[in-house]
Amino acid sequence: MLLIYTHKITPRFSFVMKQIFDRILGVDISFTAKVEDFIKHSGPKITYTKLPLQNEFFVRSNDLLFEQGINDLEIKVQDWEGTPCFFAAGERSNLPFDIFSASFYLLSRYEEYLPHVKDQHNRFPPQESLAYKNNFLELPVVDIWAHKVLEKLQERFPELESKKKAYKFTSIVDVTSSHCYSHKGIVRSLAGVLLDISSLKFRRVADRIAVWIHPEKDPYNNYDWLIDLHKKYNTFCMFFFQFAEYSTFDKNISINNNKFKFLIKSISDYSMVSLCASYSSFNNTDLLKLEKKNLSNVIHRPVNSSRLRYNRVDVPATYRRLVEAEFTDDYTMGYAHEIGFRASTCIPFYLYDINLEEQQPIKIHPFAVHDYTFLKYTSLAEITEKLDAVYAQIKSVNGGFISVFSNELFGEKNKISWKELYEFLIKKYHV
Repeated sequence: MLLIYTHKITPRFSFVMKQIFDRILGVDISFTAKVEDFIKHSGPKITYTKLPLQNEFFVRSNDLLFEQGINDLEIKVQDWEGTPCFFAAGERSNLPFDIFSASFYLLSRYEEYLPHVKDQHNRFPPQESLAYKNNFLELPVVDIWAHKVLEKLQERFPELESKKKAYKFTSIVDVTSSHCYSHKGIVRSLAGVLLDISSLKFRRVADRIAVWIHPEKDPYNNYDWLIDLHKKYNTFCMFFFQFAEYSTFDKNISINNNKFKFLIKSISDYSMVSLCASYSSFNNTDLLKLEKKNLSNVIHRPVNSSRLRYNRVDVPATYRRLVEAEFTDDYTMGYAHEIGFRASTCIPFYLYDINLEEQQPIKIHPFAVHDYTFLKYTSLAEITEKLDAVYAQIKSVNGGFISVFSNELFGEKNKISWKELYEFLIKKYHV
């Protein structure tokens, strides 16, 4: 067991130490603020404060884990053995940077509490992030730092044990529009035809009519193919269905459509089905609860996991609403149009609510890639090069590779074959 001494055990301190040592490294730890307990401990130990007590492993602390609220922090990103880092700790420290405070800054999404300009969907833009500005968005630096710390500690304490975590791949399929043309009712279907004609999209008119005659040929109807693919490669997949009333940004099939309900129920027999919360429920907890309940009634089992439409996350308000709606897990932490790690980790973590100075009971599963990111690339080779780099980083820290694909794209015609890309990803990175 590793004993960590600090002058004051705060909720921030406990949160980040448990994440780094327990959840990332698998190291048993305990804390103490009593000098005498620390001195008499004969096993591996760390001092995390301003000055060392003896000749122990010492990490000079920044003030961040002992503060409350949000402050204007001066951050200078530097290099530590090839890895970006910040919050320099000085020469006496066994680590040149206070990676515990730096990890808290990134995991808590501290910068998202600071003033910033949101995009049109009320989201934090990746370009505003410290990781993007300093070119480490594609690195899970929190996990990399943790493993570097473990290496340093085991040099000093060879007896320190670590339970190695296993790499895990998770495929997420968003179903915000289960069908392109079929099952949408007479009014919506006729409105679609008129819109296509007015836009001179005669090819779409022909496609609509063909699907009306043969509904099974709907371009978004790729569910059998997906399930067979997941079985072939023994891949863990989660389908996030939007189950909401029609609105400007919510355009799935009517929740009263029996064929839509049957589709959801049939997929739940093979894969985990969870809720893609509607755009309309973003600031409406009661609606969020209703959507959760309605979906649960269809699959006849609890719905505990969520994703937010358009990856809309407003820290911490969004997660408070999810907790109130009794979700236990969320898979929205990431950027729809940038590859990488929004919270600089590929390991699940709990939300730390800075305004309340407490950990919220919802586990966040950060995703690394979203299919809409790939729209800016022109070839499969470009995409696979990026994916290989991300996979290598995740694999090196025994993390979780979560990919997000939208069912709609599998039916789209583009320079890139989305089905080919998806099968490549499943085949290569599922182990």
